[in-house]
Amino acid sequence: MGKESIWKVRGGRLDTTPFLIVGILNATPDSFYDGGAYLDIAKAMKRVDQIIEEGGDVIDIGGESTRPYSKRVSVEEEKERVLPVIKAAMEKYPEAIISIDTYKAQVAREALELGVKIVNDVSAWEFDPELLEVIVEYKPGYVLMHSKGRPENMQDGPFYKNVIEEIKAFFEKKLNILVKKGVPEENIVLDPGIGFGKLLEHNLTILANIEKFFVFDRPIFMGLSNKSMWEKLLGLEVGKRQMATQVATALMAEKGVYIHRVHEVKETRHTLTIVKALTCQ
Repeated sequence: MGKESIWKVRGGRLDTTPFLIVGILNATPDSFYDGGAYLDIAKAMKRVDQIIEEGGDVIDIGGESTRPYSKRVSVEEEKERVLPVIKAAMEKYPEAIISIDTYKAQVAREALELGVKIVNDVSAWEFDPELLEVIVEYKPGYVLMHSKGRPENMQDGPFYKNVIEEIKAFFEKKLNILVKKGVPEENIVLDPGIGFGKLLEHNLTILANIEKFFVFDRPIFMGLSNKSMWEKLLGLEVGKRQMATQVATALMAEKGVYIHRVHEVKETRHTLTIVKALTCQ
């Protein structure tokens, strides 16, 4: 099991054991799973209500799709999508733990000013280097994710000599930079980036060897919910991948993965409660 379970976020600490569920709220028209469902503020707030009522621990709000071959949006457009939702969510649920899913420094800064406690960055500040300075200044909870390439080209024949060792080297390099700049290790969790510049074989190797990343003594943040790897492996179309997601989530939890970013919060809580009951005997 991963040795460390504490995740320090802005203004507090989260114990990620036995599990922490991050509910996804995509305020975008083109997300692969629920694109356009939550663009309207009223619909977005219904999703916030749902995540909280179903037992989500964190609400992850994003305003730009990062699925393969998706289009980039401007800073202003992304802010128009996410900031009103963050404001409304914070007003209704002032104690809620909200994460901003962005790689843009300006979006992250304004979200943090509104009370957001976590930055979920798919780029490890590669797309916008100024984001690093925002993380250093505000010291939020930070999801350090591995990605090879950008969303618009990351699936164009990604190649690794050894996917596990290359991701480990990436984490070591980025962690050293963050810590040297004054970001406490407690603030950082690690996401191997399932589907971000990886073929099916790479994704399966990562999941089968997830414990190799425990060497960093940081909780693992897993995002495999309803992803296209289940279509490649099982032939499942979007909307039919929930069972595959739950099986994989259970296996990851049994291996010691604490943090799960998902679409189906209630079902995931049931899955993880079963894992907890059967592994704590």
